[in-house]
Amino acid sequence: MKIGLIGYGKMGKAIEAIALDRGHEISVRVNREHPIEEVNWEEIDVAIEFTQPDLAVRHMEYCMKNHTPVVVGTTAWQQDLPKVEQLVSNLNGSLLHASNFSVGVNIFFEINRKLAEIMNRYPAYSVHMEEIHHVQKLDAPSGTAVSLANDIIAEHQAYTSWKLSTENPGSDAISIKAIREPNVPGTHEVTYDSEIDSIRIEHIAHNRTGFALGAVLAAEFLLGKEGIFTMKDVLK
Repeated sequence: MKIGLIGYGKMGKAIEAIALDRGHEISVRVNREHPIEEVNWEEIDVAIEFTQPDLAVRHMEYCMKNHTPVVVGTTAWQQDLPKVEQLVSNLNGSLLHASNFSVGVNIFFEINRKLAEIMNRYPAYSVHMEEIHHVQKLDAPSGTAVSLANDIIAEHQAYTSWKLSTENPGSDAISIKAIREPNVPGTHEVTYDSEIDSIRIEHIAHNRTGFALGAVLAAEFLLGKEGIFTMKDVLK
């Protein structure tokens, strides 16, 4: 499979290593020196996009218009998801997006949803979250934290929204503390506190390998398909 990397930073290089190890070819690398406008789309079977929120939708548009399936790992662009869905539908495109491609994190998502369903029956516990990432990460909270919070909201009737801890969230909003430190691939905690005790679940990424492997698995899954998919579809 010929993979086009849209974004060739630390994550792009990690994806490259995994893809080559699995027998794929990196045919295109898009970065500042090699802009997307110069891409020969005939050289790409599937694109993998890890860039910035303000660039992601434009990159998806290029992929759709050039009939190239694309795996999108950039987060914080989802306010434009209806526009992207319409574009994919109009052009019979193929797109897979996720807030996190790590298999371990997606297992963590399932545990988080089940725990929220259980804790909905115990109003003495209040929930709060914390996420820690490297200082280069631009969005806060992380897309993974947002997904975790939205899943809690869907299962727990006490919560209707989420807010950063610096925004003085009320009792019906999940407080998310976002911390940026050097050389942290990603840590997410969900804690339920009561006067008696605390219940905490946590996922700690030791490196970028899990994210990179998940992105390559997603690209392998997406090849030859049409429509919009997520990591749930890959893991089924």
